[in-house]
Order: sequence, then C-alpha cells, then structure tokens
Amino acid sequence: MSVQPPALVFDQEMAWHCGDPLGEQRNLVGGIGIVELTNRDVITVSGPDRLTWLNDLTTQLVKDLVAGQSALALILSPNGHVEYELHLADDGETCWIITQPGQAETLISYLERMRFMLRVEIANVTENFAVVWEPLHAADAHHPSWLVPEPFAARGFAGREVVVPRDQLASRLHGAPEAGSWALEALRVAAGMPRIHCETDHRTIPNEVNWLNSAVHLNKGCYRGQETVAKVHNLGQPPRRLALVHLDGSDDELPVHGEEITCNGKVVGWVGTAVRHYEDGNIALVLLKRNVAVGEQLVIDHNGRQITALEDPAPAGW
Repeated sequence: MSVQPPALVFDQEMAWHCGDPLGEQRNLVGGIGIVELTNRDVITVSGPDRLTWLNDLTTQLVKDLVAGQSALALILSPNGHVEYELHLADDGETCWIITQPGQAETLISYLERMRFMLRVEIANVTENFAVVWEPLHAADAHHPSWLVPEPFAARGFAGREVVVPRDQLASRLHGAPEAGSWALEALRVAAGMPRIHCETDHRTIPNEVNWLNSAVHLNKGCYRGQETVAKVHNLGQPPRRLALVHLDGSDDELPVHGEEITCNGKVVGWVGTAVRHYEDGNIALVLLKRNVAVGEQLVIDHNGRQITALEDPAPAGW
C-alpha cells in the first residue's frame, strides 16, 4: 500500500511510505528493502572524452573512473554556489548521471552548451531507464550503480542507486519490501548527508554543507567556482554550517523546509529537512550561522507555534 506524500514533502512524485514508515527504516538499516526513485531522471554521457570533460566541469576528480566506479559531483556557479548535484556511475563506455528532481532539463541544456568540439554525446534516457535505491554498498555487476559516499555510508546510510531498464523494473521490485521517501530521507538526515534544494539555497557553497571530501576534490585541476571553495577552505570560515538538531517531540507536526530558526530572538538559520526517525525521534538538518554556539536553544516558528530545537553536539562520524 503506497501512501502519497503531503503537499509540503519534497519528493512529490514518490511514495511517502508503504504502510509502515518506521518499520521501513528498520528494514533499510538492516539491509532489506528497496525504494523506487520515481522522481529521478537519468542522463547518459558517452564518447571517449566524457570523463576528462566531466572532470573539467565538476568539483570531483572523475577523469580516472573505471568501469563500476561512481562519484558524487557538483557543478558550481562562477561564484562557487551549488547549481547541480550529480550522481555519476561509469560502465567503461558511458557515464550515467542520476539527477535530483527537476534538474535534468536545465542540466542537459548546460552540458550541451559546454560540449564545444569534444567527443561526447549527451542523452536523456529517463523514458527507458528507472532508478531504485537499495541498502547495499557494492556496485551491481549488471547495472550502473552509484554508491553513497563513504562518509555518509559509515553513518548508517550505506546504499546504492541502481539504474535499471524500465522493462525490468517490476521484476526488480518484486519480492523486496518496498519503502518510501520518509524512510530514505530519515536515514539521510541522521547521516548528515546534504541534498540540493533541501539543504541548499541560491547562496550555498560546498564548504557549508558537509560536501568537502565527499563531493569536492580539493587537489584536482580547475573548475568553475573553485576559487571560492579554495579560499573559504583555507580560511576555515564558511558563513554558515550544516547541523543536526533534535526537535521537541511533544508536537506531532514537523517544521517544514525554509522555516526560520531564531536564537535569543534573532534569526540565525533555516530548516532544511525535518523527519521522524525510528530511533532518534524528531530530528532535522538545518543551516545555521557559523557563530551560533552548540548548546544554544533554537526556536522554529511553525504555523504560529514554537518548536524548540537543540543541536546534537557530536553526531556520530561528523
């Protein structure tokens, strides 16, 4: 039984849960289950120049990917702000790109403009291929697979996104307990893994949101926006920081994306993703000004009610 999400949930084209959202989380943590990522698009980049070309365009070192390897990469603006999140998997001949919801059309337009005279071909293959998330941290030998980067996999979010032909999707889903976006997002939030448009806005730079060393290679060649990333990294003072907070559990309603966070009456940040976790209760990833001290009481104004929050002082593995 698939339950559709409420209007304010980010993943509108996915099942919110399949009847037991907390049980679905337990299954995924235990290595059981499957999530159909119905709102993801799939783009292919083929041709002999594909990896060196993507290496020049993105924040990640991908020019040496071999068949079966994957990477998390970003495309930045000239000022270093995050514009695209790419989940890349190479099969030796083609680089498969899994996009976040709503990014495929503009991403393809951007990539086409950057082709120049290079030997690459770009195609939107979403009509013929679908994506599923599975709680396994090894590549599928028969299908392109993107593995959750190790920093987040080690924090309880070990898994992979697998690209399967649509005519094989039903058989892939058959027999495995299905889970929805609630379960997947709860594990992502607990692991501290950011997601574009959820923990980012038009000003976000990678340094603010746990993407250094997972989506950014600090010693690779030049790419658009690199100067900002390097400067902030060397200074060690990004203007904001990602934080995991525990929410007052007395309210059944969770805060929603973008709601302001105050501390001592001053606005100090905003809510990224709030979830109900099977073990940790109500938690959220939030963006805070860097000078907000751990231990300060935070307040979220939600529908005229105040939800108090307290930052986790030492999330596992952060």
